[in-house]
Amino acid sequence: MKKLIILLSLLLPTLAMAAGGHSVHLDEANIDLTDKASLQSGARTFMNYCLGCHQMQYQRYQRTFEDLGVPLALGQENLQFTGEKVGDYITNNMHKKTAAKWFGAAPPDLTLVARVRGADWLYTYLRSFYADPSRPWGVNNLVFPEVGMPHVLQELQGTPSKTYEQRMVDGEMVDRYVGIKSDGKGELSPDEYDKAVLDLVNFLTYMGEPARLEAESIGRWVIVFILVLFVFVYLLKKEYWREVH
Repeated sequence: MKKLIILLSLLLPTLAMAAGGHSVHLDEANIDLTDKASLQSGARTFMNYCLGCHQMQYQRYQRTFEDLGVPLALGQENLQFTGEKVGDYITNNMHKKTAAKWFGAAPPDLTLVARVRGADWLYTYLRSFYADPSRPWGVNNLVFPEVGMPHVLQELQGTPSKTYEQRMVDGEMVDRYVGIKSDGKGELSPDEYDKAVLDLVNFLTYMGEPARLEAESIGRWVIVFILVLFVFVYLLKKEYWREVH
């Protein structure tokens, strides 16, 4: 019992950190790993806006292009910007010490971020930045307070701000937080921005387990095989027992 208590005391803080240590409602990310168009859109967003700081050093460009149905030559031309070969891992040229100086800590590798954080967390996080002049990069985040990351998708979304409404509480009018709203100066409409974020999260989810669809397909065939084998084993068992009786 004592060992169990010690183990829980060590695990609970870790689990809280993995969950983000917050009570913000997480919006559901409707992930569809069979949607190649969504995955390609997410890959384009990642390569253009995220790769400058975040690597995916455990995944190769070639495997990514092939899985997403992108011709290698087209992928090299439009999704590779660091002069790497198509067979290389997805990395950038940012030095860790320089990154730590700029952001307070080196930006993490994102190969497995969807498996660590979860798709719903990522989807909500990327839509929860808001303007905060007190922060070094001028933004904060509801899901990850005092985050050291700038809002790299701001040109797509526009400048987001917290919005409030006057509501009656106990006979008094008070300001109540109702959400985050963009100033409308981004390249995308709110719905288009949400779709772009969903595509990016879809891509990050694929990256966390590239063989997932293949494994699920094999798993279904294995179940079919086991069911067919069960029929033959059952018939064989009946045949053996008929001789015994």
